[in-house]
Amino acid sequence: MLPPRVGPPVRVELRNSLGPHHASTSIPRRLILLDRGILNSQGDFERILIHEIFHFVWVRLSNETRRDWQNLLASEKDPGELGWSAEWRKLKLKKSDARQRSPQWRRYTRESFCDSAAFLFSELKQHDEFTLGPRSRRLRKAWFRKNFASHPIAI
Repeated sequence: MLPPRVGPPVRVELRNSLGPHHASTSIPRRLILLDRGILNSQGDFERILIHEIFHFVWVRLSNETRRDWQNLLASEKDPGELGWSAEWRKLKLKKSDARQRSPQWRRYTRESFCDSAAFLFSELKQHDEFTLGPRSRRLRKAWFRKNFASHPIAI
């Protein structure tokens, strides 16, 4: 279940095909496009929609909160991720990317944030894309609880 949200409406549209992607988001247009094919996959619609909603949350986080999330990720030792959009980026990172806050690192942290939110709020217990270890899952869940439990999320 998603926490309460505040902000202007976001339009969601289904498309027959988005090519190789399941979804696309335009922050300036406040629009989420979803590939109609995900309607047939158990739990994927909710998981992917939540992921896309959290792109709107990410851009409204303070720099301090984003940095805190990045520090959490930098401290993790577990392989894997909570979604493919973060995992393929994580696999391409160099050791220096986190320290240098490279563009690749920043893109990975954004996708990891959105995939983690989708994992936590979609209420799916298992999915092929949930490969992150239990310790890191618990730490991420605690981070989300600390940052989003006491107030509505801005989208």
